[in-house]
Amino acid sequence: MFPKLVSGLLGLLFLCVAAVTQAGDVKKVRMWLAPDHVRLVFDLSGPSAHKVFTLSNPHRIVLDVENAKLTADLTKLGLDKSPVQRIRSGKNGKTLRLVLDLKRAVRPKSFELKPNQKYGHRLVLDLYEKDSLVKAKKTAKPKAVAGRDIVIAIDAGHGGDDPGAIGSGRVREKDVVLAIAKELKRRLDQTPGYKGKLTRTGDYYISLRGRTKAARKHNADLFVSIHADAFKDHRARGASVWVLSSRGASSEMGRWLARKENSADLIGGVGSVSLDDKDNVLASVLLDMSMTASREDSRSIAKGIHGNIKRFARMHKSHVEQAGFVVLKSPDIPSILVETGFISNPGEAAKLKTRSYQKKMADAVYKGITQHFERKPPALTYVAQRKAKDNRSYKVVRGDTLSVIASKNGVSLASLRKVNSLKSDRIKIGQVLRIPAS
Repeated sequence: MFPKLVSGLLGLLFLCVAAVTQAGDVKKVRMWLAPDHVRLVFDLSGPSAHKVFTLSNPHRIVLDVENAKLTADLTKLGLDKSPVQRIRSGKNGKTLRLVLDLKRAVRPKSFELKPNQKYGHRLVLDLYEKDSLVKAKKTAKPKAVAGRDIVIAIDAGHGGDDPGAIGSGRVREKDVVLAIAKELKRRLDQTPGYKGKLTRTGDYYISLRGRTKAARKHNADLFVSIHADAFKDHRARGASVWVLSSRGASSEMGRWLARKENSADLIGGVGSVSLDDKDNVLASVLLDMSMTASREDSRSIAKGIHGNIKRFARMHKSHVEQAGFVVLKSPDIPSILVETGFISNPGEAAKLKTRSYQKKMADAVYKGITQHFERKPPALTYVAQRKAKDNRSYKVVRGDTLSVIASKNGVSLASLRKVNSLKSDRIKIGQVLRIPAS
């Protein structure tokens, strides 16, 4: 009888412990502001069921968390720039009820996250601006415009509730890569014919597919994702540059073909085509052509950046590496990923957090990008037009003089002499002259 009693008590104790661990008490609340939504993250003591619904007149969102109590401080969230006026709490039996009084109507979306190496159980509540949804539906693909800028989508990895790797001295990957991304954008924006577009401009989270979606929204000619690596062995070090692997490309083609009839996605950048009205064979051919071209350009740009970084930093490998990273899987946009170093290595972390080293890294990426596009600019871009002018030539005919040729082509006589290395104004019939850019 005694063993049965002990067994029963142990079972009861187990049930009590399980009940305690199942309680989803709200221990802490964090908020992140993004351009099109606000993310509220509720740190829970354990998993807990929840439900969300909206009320109007006035606009409110109600969040019910079962078998929970509130231990977090809601007064220090800084709601000023958010659509939330205030957050109230109350109890409905064992259910914790949080009421968000709103300044305007928003669309809520909630989901739960399981524990990882950095956080425990979490409940995420995203509040999307309704105006942004309407604008997104009305946005149409622009036509190709002569003289347009080459657009580079710059993706700073992680953000918001996802700090990425944390290195020596508590330096966070999300902060380092955003600083490098902003410096790269600054360099590009200062260069005629180029425009940088950040996938995130501040400290907030974007999904992996959301990052490539942002690049497509900007009609990017290139997608560059910036990260800082980490490993359990602090001795690991070295920067690396990555492109999409063959296996990753094949799986993405399959994904696009499987969803082409239900998707508004287009391929080909500016002036692109939709797949939804193409049969499977034609869609497959178009996708294959698009992905082959983008992967070739990706490898070219990645090789240049790898060589530039190698001049001042240790490289993890002596060559460009390949993987199936989700952010590299746009079939129509050349995409690369740059690991700027191992933030888990104390020496590299110390460098990566300095402004001077961040500028060096941004400059290496910048030069790799511009070197590629100066050789192979997209059609109708300002760079392509400038290159065409730089490559103009003129064949001398009877009656021509050097001054007449200069006047016809809108260039100075001095520049015409200089570009052709002429020591005098004497020219011959049939001679081919280079015409400098005006």
